[in-house]
Amino acid sequence: MIVIKEAEIGGKILSLETGRFAKQANGAVMVRYGDTMVLVTAVASEEAKEDQDFFPLQVEYRERVSAAGKFPGGYIKREGRPTEKEILSSRLIDRPIRPLFPDNFTNETQVIAFVLSYDGENDPDVLAAVGASAALGISQIPFDGPIGEVRIGRVNGEFICNPTHQQVIESDIELVVAGTSDSIMMVEGESHEVSEDDLLNALKLAQAEIKKIVQLQKELMNEAGKVKWEISAKTIDEALNNDVYNLAYPKLKELVYSILAKEERSSANKELVKSVTETLSEKYPEQEKVIGGIIHDLEKDLMRKRILEEGIRLDGRNTKQIRNISIDLGVLPRTHGSALFTRGETQSLTSVTLGTKSDEQNIEGLLQEYSKKFMLHYNFPPFSVGEVGRMSGVGRREIGHGNLAERALKIMFPENDFPYTVRIISDILESNGSSSMASVCAGSLALMDGGVPMKKAVAGIAMGLVKENDKFAILSDILGNEDHLGDMDFKVAGTKEGITAFQMDIKIQGISFEIMEQALNQAKEGRLHILGIMNEAISKPNESLSPYAPRLLTIKVEQDQIGMIIGPGGKVIQGMQRMFGVEINIEDDGTVSIASPNKENAQRAKDHIKRMTSNPEVGEIYEGVITKIMDFGAFVEIIPGKEGLLHISQIDNKRVNKVTDYYKEGDKVTVKLIKIENGKFSLSRKELLKPEGTNISETPKEG
Repeated sequence: MIVIKEAEIGGKILSLETGRFAKQANGAVMVRYGDTMVLVTAVASEEAKEDQDFFPLQVEYRERVSAAGKFPGGYIKREGRPTEKEILSSRLIDRPIRPLFPDNFTNETQVIAFVLSYDGENDPDVLAAVGASAALGISQIPFDGPIGEVRIGRVNGEFICNPTHQQVIESDIELVVAGTSDSIMMVEGESHEVSEDDLLNALKLAQAEIKKIVQLQKELMNEAGKVKWEISAKTIDEALNNDVYNLAYPKLKELVYSILAKEERSSANKELVKSVTETLSEKYPEQEKVIGGIIHDLEKDLMRKRILEEGIRLDGRNTKQIRNISIDLGVLPRTHGSALFTRGETQSLTSVTLGTKSDEQNIEGLLQEYSKKFMLHYNFPPFSVGEVGRMSGVGRREIGHGNLAERALKIMFPENDFPYTVRIISDILESNGSSSMASVCAGSLALMDGGVPMKKAVAGIAMGLVKENDKFAILSDILGNEDHLGDMDFKVAGTKEGITAFQMDIKIQGISFEIMEQALNQAKEGRLHILGIMNEAISKPNESLSPYAPRLLTIKVEQDQIGMIIGPGGKVIQGMQRMFGVEINIEDDGTVSIASPNKENAQRAKDHIKRMTSNPEVGEIYEGVITKIMDFGAFVEIIPGKEGLLHISQIDNKRVNKVTDYYKEGDKVTVKLIKIENGKFSLSRKELLKPEGTNISETPKEG
């Protein structure tokens, strides 16, 4: 049976259809918005693997470029490994749905979204998240949804739900919001220094539209929903629970109330679990995981209780305190800028590399291919958390954290006024809470150390939440344990004037806008505190670039002169690159970029191009090169690409019988431009000669 449900969202029709596609999946929904269509399926194994104590959820978002009527680039004409855009979109689906599965559901589950049609206006990523919720909702898979997801933009002061691609470009705020009918679950976005109130207003609009999407899914579920699998609740032996409590609680309380470094706390907890397990091993054999789980829950309850009742956290701070911060600049002498930013037990070593036009990253996908000249790459090696791990390439978390830090900083990057391509690398050397926000701070510092003319410094902070019924506490600059055992991870980055990027994940339902407002205002206090410390280290970009950075000069030429500079088959531009030892790139608008390790070489190349593209003027003197000799005179290239005639009568004060008595091809000659007629240039050497000799009376321009 085919079921279709429709509703108006953001002024357009959102359609959900099931029963026609992928009928062997547990749930399958085709989502349509405009002419963008996404098929989303949900499948889960009927039984969990034995002794599996985690939820193996896999979310895959894939864009078929055929959806936009295109072929994949490169030699292999089919899609390959997921792009960064696809990975980031997968995370936008995963993050809001993951908390809504039952705690005791550990069956292998996979959600797959295929973008099958793209209209060039409506981004399919938020539609895929809606489809994932709907597919799970109508399936047998237990899922405490549905959720909705929308994108919010603002153009000319007016908020727009699900803006088109062009409207996103014009917006001063762009965020993706996911939530249930009464709670925000996830926020991700960037903005041009907007206020906390502006962000709240955007979230309120999103919540109103999300309610409509949730209601639409409920209607679909009522007609097409399948009976959910019953998941048996995990039961713990009451006697075991009491015995663990009696043995562990006093020692655990002492640990929670002790100020310990991350590794010390981890070691002490492991020792406690080991001691309790060994004590109870005879009475409760093969119950190590259960005992560890009970102790974990006891630690969580103790930590949360102390925060709510006393306002004291694991490391002894109150709810608003920021950990100690230290900053070192220029720690890597051969990079073009660097900074070491340490906040508590989180540390980022960040470097900046300046490159040329050829170093830009070309991006292709559903949209028209474009290039990217500002990029931040985030690395999280296993030693940063004291672990051994495989170094098997960049993970989704690393891509997500790097993207957030990049969005926070790029708003302040003067892309149109700084011709360099910029690559920032944040290597996390230690981690205990919010390494992505440390990357924002370290990135801002390293850019300024490298002389990149950033408009303002940018800092970031991660906020947490502990909520029990109506009682709650908001935590500034959270630790790793506070993220793991708390209810919210809310990252806010920005300048002194406003917010540039944000990311929020909620693990509970029922967070109010009052809590969000308080969290944003508390985050602002923390951000300003961190910015103050950063400004003490470096308050403005260094005036000069690193001596190891390439020297980059630019010149603007007319668009109809581009072909002349390039030459047939690139002959002219390649010749200049060899002659001056530079790299030359030309934009379609006529902007010419010249890069060289040697500034003098770059300047010589710039002067040469300037001469090539300048218009000869009557009365000016040029030092040219003879390109061809005729009986009636010689043709002289006075500037690159432009020739004039030196008539035989204009060579000398006395009569000249043969041009070859004076010159051969390739000779240099100083001449004066005496006439321009019908685009032809008449030259004279005679006018530069004194009556009695051949001394040149004026300084010529080089050809």
